[in-house]
Amino acid sequence: MTSEAKETGSGLTAELKELCQAVSEDFAMLASLHNKEPDAELLRLLRDERFPEGLGLRLVEERGAQAVAFMQRALSALPDQMGQADLDELAADYADIYLNHGIQASPLESVWTDDENLVCQDSMFQVREWYQQHGLMSTDWRIIPDDHLVLQLQFLSHLFAAGKTMDDLREIARFMDEHLLRWLTSFAERVAGRCATPYFAGIALLTGAYSEELRELLVSILDEPRPSPEEIEDKMRPRRVEEPVEVKFMPGMGPVV
Repeated sequence: MTSEAKETGSGLTAELKELCQAVSEDFAMLASLHNKEPDAELLRLLRDERFPEGLGLRLVEERGAQAVAFMQRALSALPDQMGQADLDELAADYADIYLNHGIQASPLESVWTDDENLVCQDSMFQVREWYQQHGLMSTDWRIIPDDHLVLQLQFLSHLFAAGKTMDDLREIARFMDEHLLRWLTSFAERVAGRCATPYFAGIALLTGAYSEELRELLVSILDEPRPSPEEIEDKMRPRRVEEPVEVKFMPGMGPVV
């Protein structure tokens, strides 16, 4: 994703600015973990840092705590010295999730929100508009569509880094409601239930739990209720306008189209 500079105002307290920076770094980290299969060096660093303990937002709700514990167990279960066969297994699992849809858990929002589960549908264009409003664009949407999980996480990292006012946080909450959180939990649960390695199950569950707990934190910070899933779906789903059908009458017959 490439960007242009965007001017922002001021208004957040020092504490909230610090939180925004920490969350920005967290989303950047999560995006990188979904972006490619891990190598031995990355796995060593994650284990040495007892990831995800180092995340800026500490997860305290039950779902978040369980995801953190699961991720730590997944990393601890890996061999101290990762052999090529171990890395190949992770690479194959990555491909099944993110490249060849081997486990039918697409990282694209459109697949989850479109009635026919198709790629490059309304959600992709809606997300693209968000990017454009912030001077951002996908490097190549034909390779990685705009509504890809990695790009949405990178976008949230950008929004939190640039956030300066409460209105900026409201905008972030709206993007999460209207896009990422419409499908992330379903994606995470399917990956965890079908993937071949605890590592990628942990990454998926952690990302889902982190995003949900962060959104609940924004409810408290903004002092504004979170829209229900039904309200979001009613807002986001395109309204089909039925074309009026002319009714013709023929002698001796009832109405025909």
